[in-house]
Parts: sequence; structure tokens; C-alpha cells
Amino acid sequence: MASRWLVTPVVHWLALLGLCAAYLQGGIQKLMDFHGAVAESAHFGMTPAVPVTVAVIALELGASLAILCHRGRWLGAVLLAVFTLAATFVANRFWDAPAAERFGMTNAFFEHLGLVGGFVLVAWHDLRDRAASPSSARS
Repeated sequence: MASRWLVTPVVHWLALLGLCAAYLQGGIQKLMDFHGAVAESAHFGMTPAVPVTVAVIALELGASLAILCHRGRWLGAVLLAVFTLAATFVANRFWDAPAAERFGMTNAFFEHLGLVGGFVLVAWHDLRDRAASPSSARS
């Protein structure tokens, strides 16, 4: 079958990497420009900005690694889904945006909802697989 390559472990892992890419990049970028990341947190009203920024970096990198290393994959996926949903309502409030900015913010809002759905599916599959084979399930 021509689509057999699509169900290989390599393709599965690359899909997870793609799903986590923005969070890995974001966490690394925040580490490289910590002061800018703190300013971004403050801009969005997150206080105290320094601890919030540290928590966001830890969440983005830690949850992404949990997903990619299959160690607490379902938990990492749920954490990134909740984080993404919350951040979307903070940063992409298209309904309050000026008309000139509304189109882009609307697209970003719904793209982020797609990421949330992807992370929920990752958690769902991981928990389903663990329930089907508890002896081989990982943490």
C-alpha cells in the first residue's frame, strides 16, 4: 500500500515535533532574550512578570519534551492545550481589535484552536493506548 510510510514511527514522531515546534522555538527564544520575554509577559498583563515568564519557558520546553520523549505525553499535551487556549484568549482577542488588525487576529485565534485540538488528540491517543496495554504503558 502506497500510504504505508505514513503510519511509521518516524512520521508519527515528526508530526509530534511539528506540533511542538512553536513551543520549542518559543521557549528557546525566551531563554535567549529573557528580558524581552519578561517585557512580553508584562505587556499582556501577566504579573509578576519574571516568575510567569520562567513558568512559561518551563512549560513550553518541558511539556514539549514530555510529548517527544513519550514520558508523560498525555500530561504534556494537556498542559500545552490548556496553556494555548488561555494564551489565545489573552493575545488574540480579535473581537476587541481595531478593524485593521481583526483579520489577522481572527486567523491566529482559530489556528491556535487547531493546535489545542491537536494536543487534545495527542492526549486522547496516549491515554487510550495506555488503557489498552497497561503493562507496556509509559508514565
